Amino acid sequence: MSYNIAIDGPAGAGKSTIAKQVAKNLDFIYVDTGAMYRAIALYLLRNHVEAEEDEKISHFAKSVNVELSYINGEQQVILNGENVSGFIRTEEVGKMASIAAKNKDVRIQLLDLQRNLAKKENVIMDGRDIGTHVLPDADLKIYLTASSGVRANRRYKELQNKGIECCIEEIERDIIARDKQDMERKIAPLKQAEDALLLDSSDMTIEEVVNKITVLFHENCK
Repeated sequence: MSYNIAIDGPAGAGKSTIAKQVAKNLDFIYVDTGAMYRAIALYLLRNHVEAEEDEKISHFAKSVNVELSYINGEQQVILNGENVSGFIRTEEVGKMASIAAKNKDVRIQLLDLQRNLAKKENVIMDGRDIGTHVLPDADLKIYLTASSGVRANRRYKELQNKGIECCIEEIERDIIARDKQDMERKIAPLKQAEDALLLDSSDMTIEEVVNKITVLFHENCK
């Protein structure tokens, strides 16, 4: 029997950071579904597909292959045989990923891979629609969020540490716009599953959130 944990929430809520740590605590496989969408977004950008070209997005989605592998416990994202883990974390790729995620052919392409992995392994998976669509029968569902201001500040500090010049007001505007786009898309929009536990990390440290989810798993799934 495999256990599945689903973590959903808006951009910048800390889902990936938290999920990785919880996975280590529980000896689970961490599946970053956002990275898979980012890989497709990178492929679209490399092929000069524009955001509004939905038919082209569908066309290219059907010819792309995205796989996950693990090296020393770290997830690697493989796009058509190339490890693109180091190329998918830019703002440009993130914006295109949010647009591509609205396309039904993109979602179909990735859904089977995600579900099949969850059937075979103990996984913690994060994204926008894991508890509502990808893993509706997950043993534990968390909706992780934080205020737009807190999320913008986290992203601002991350970019500053990388030496990237940025404007915190612009970052927050982008976050609010992505929230709206993710929540209003027709296919599997971002929303809290009815049986998901709401966790607001605005005033919590990473360690506090990780410990909370770990405790919730042991209380609800063991």
